[in-house]
Amino acid sequence: MISEWYIFEIESNTYHLITCTTNGIEVGVQTRYEADHSDPRSNKYIHSYRISITNHTDYTVQLLKRHWIIMDSDLNVREVRGEGVIGQQPILQPGETHEYSSWSPLATEIGKMTGSYQMIRPVSNEIFDVRVPVFVLCDSALLN
Repeated sequence: MISEWYIFEIESNTYHLITCTTNGIEVGVQTRYEADHSDPRSNKYIHSYRISITNHTDYTVQLLKRHWIIMDSDLNVREVRGEGVIGQQPILQPGETHEYSSWSPLATEIGKMTGSYQMIRPVSNEIFDVRVPVFVLCDSALLN
């Protein structure tokens, strides 16, 4: 269960970058409410998010798996696990960044997500987890 809500700033329906660094790997998240793809009358709220993963270590790493925990404001929790991200298992050399965008549906106007990535250091075969910060999914119009 996720217990914390993070404070965020709003700028034209896109939230400022929220970041978290684990084991030298920085994960940044920006979100956006997708009004054109949502249908509030049917309790369908679509949010997109852009993830950046930056390798601040001195060694190469590869993303193997993802784990998402998605919660709506009715406290319904959904977990998603899978190989890689959007069909890829990116390899990041020292200093490199991998970026991708995806989306998540909610049944309520407000929710939040968090999770982790399982990574490997190919040289040593050491497997480790990298935390994804908690991020809020919300239409900024609700907060005005």
